[in-house]
Parts: sequence; C-alpha cells; structure tokens
Amino acid sequence: MARPIRVLKGTRVLSLALNLPGPAALMRCRQMGATCVKLEPPSGDPMGHYNKAAYAQLHEGVKVLAADLKTEAGQKILHRELAKTNVLLTSFRPSALEKLGLGWSKLHRLYPALSQVAIVGAPGPRAEEPGHDLTYLADNGLVPGLELPATLYADMSGSLMVSEAVLQAVSQERGVFIEVALSDAAAYLALPRQWGLTQPTGSVGGAHAGYRIYPCKDGRVAVAALEPHFAAALCTAAGVAAADMRAMLAPATHQAIAAFLLGQTRLELDRLAVKKDIPLHTMA
Repeated sequence: MARPIRVLKGTRVLSLALNLPGPAALMRCRQMGATCVKLEPPSGDPMGHYNKAAYAQLHEGVKVLAADLKTEAGQKILHRELAKTNVLLTSFRPSALEKLGLGWSKLHRLYPALSQVAIVGAPGPRAEEPGHDLTYLADNGLVPGLELPATLYADMSGSLMVSEAVLQAVSQERGVFIEVALSDAAAYLALPRQWGLTQPTGSVGGAHAGYRIYPCKDGRVAVAALEPHFAAALCTAAGVAAADMRAMLAPATHQAIAAFLLGQTRLELDRLAVKKDIPLHTMA
C-alpha cells in the first residue's frame, strides 16, 4: 500500500507478539494509521538477532519498550500500556496467557473497551500444539516436494488476517476477543489446491501448456498465457496451429511450446512479451 487509507488513525495497538506474524500485522496496522507500541522481553525479539534488516523494516515507526512480564515491574509497564490501548496483539499459547494474567475473561473485566487479537498456531483445542509456518503448510498439502517453500506463506497471510481482525475489533462498541490461527491461514491459501486448480491436472497446476515454467536458452521463463487471446499469441509465436482449451491441454502443444522457448534467450523472450502482449517473466 503506497498510500494506504488511514482507517486506524486514532487507534492504539499494543503488541506482545514476537518473530514474524505479529510484527508483520503491526506493520500493516501502522501503515493504516494506528499508533503502535510493542513490549519485548529484555532479551529482545529473536527476529532482531537473526535478521536485523527484517526487524528494522517491521518495526519502523513502532515504539518498542522492554518489559519482563514475569516480574512485578514488567506487569506494571504492561498494565500502564493496556490502560490506554484499543487492541492488544498476543502470540502466546493460551496456557501462557493465563500464567501472565492475560486470559480474556480477566482482561475484559479490567478493560471492557479493550479488544484482543490472539495469534495461535492452530484453532481451539489445538492452540497448545507446537508448530511453525512449515508444519502448517505441510499439513495443508502445500509442501509437495523436498524443497522449502519460497516464503513464509502461513506467517505472512496470517499477519493479513490479524490486521483484518484489528479492523473488525475496532468496529465494535465493546472489546472483543478474536483468535487467528496460522494453520487457518495456510488452509485458506490451500483452497485452490483443494479445488484442483493447482494440482498437476489443473489448468494452473501444469496441465495447461500456457501456464507453466519452462527452461529457455539461458534461464527459465514463467508463462501465464491462460486466457484464449494470450494462449493464441503464444501458440502463434511457437508455431502451434490451434490454441483452444483442448489443444492447450494436449501433450503435443506442451512439447512444441517447450521446444520453442528452449531455443530463445531471456532477452528475446522479454522482447516477444512486449511485442506480442504475452504475459511471461524470464528468470536467471
């Protein structure tokens, strides 16, 4: 969002959430105009130790305070901030929240106007189970091979769900509790695969010759010529006579397009994309 609508202007968000989903959600809230404060343990957020650049971008414009919530002094800082907070973000397991005096029933009694968005790994009874982005993706069929996913899909999509939950919370007259499970975020991303769209037999899973990744002379090319007019332009360039859906699913069409692309350099394909209006992207 280059120029986001500042719908959270006047809203104060306090975060106790470490690592990636919570800070990423806080970054989105700040972009939407919220005043953002974060309490970190004296040792800091692990992200600040293993990727300082990521930590810096995630916390730009965020007021970061240190507080050991297991101590009386830390609890004093926490409740000082809670008293002026609209939405609290947490990422502890439910049992840990109770130990810290942050169970929803107690919080709601002390601060009726406060809302809490609780980030958990899995919903309901499974919220105590250990897990991470990779395990949530694997559980939803999003790790088909031995390679690690290209990014942290569950964490980042979960952070969007958290910022969405903040918007829902501030629209209520009283404080509300909203749980956001990262496994649910992974399940949402997995819907196209469940529908069959991204399975090997699906149109965007490799069955359609115009929607694939092919090798070219000096690299790779991601081709997304799915619509009929894009497919027709690609087939014309590759010397394929037909470009209807049936033809695009045929092995012969796959072979012809693969052979054509393998004979082209990245530069030649980039020029072809502009000249013939074909959606493709070359890669080293």
